[in-house]
Amino acid sequence: MEQSELTERELAAWRASYQMLELLRTRIEQQLLADSGLSNADYTVLALLSEAPNGRMRLFELGRAAGWEKSRLHHQLTRMSTRGLVTRERCGSRGREAVITPKGLTALKDAVPGHAREVRRLFIDRLTPEELDRFGDIAAKLLDSLRADRPTS
Repeated sequence: MEQSELTERELAAWRASYQMLELLRTRIEQQLLADSGLSNADYTVLALLSEAPNGRMRLFELGRAAGWEKSRLHHQLTRMSTRGLVTRERCGSRGREAVITPKGLTALKDAVPGHAREVRRLFIDRLTPEELDRFGDIAAKLLDSLRADRPTS
């Protein structure tokens, strides 16, 4: 089977990057669930809402900030609403906002210390300050490119 134009060097870099991201995501998810009962998706939504003015964001803005499709956001917010972490409220004549609840804010505040420790242990502490800067620059470059190349559907 042909490797579709990727050289061995390119393939090695891609595979290492992909596997690293998947394993890191899994380990962070395991820590969050074990320590706080929050999924990585829960944490993402709560963190974004906690940083928004008055703890609220229009649904389309929240979806864009999380990088999620409308359907994924809807299902995530439904699960979180059931648990009392967020609510959805009308905004204007046609809009809707997601709003972090006091319970959601407490859950996030309780989860932050363990999450930060695990991110530091698995990621930050494994790199020198210079490597961290280079990694951040590379990640930002790729992220900017991916955002600019977002499919229109």
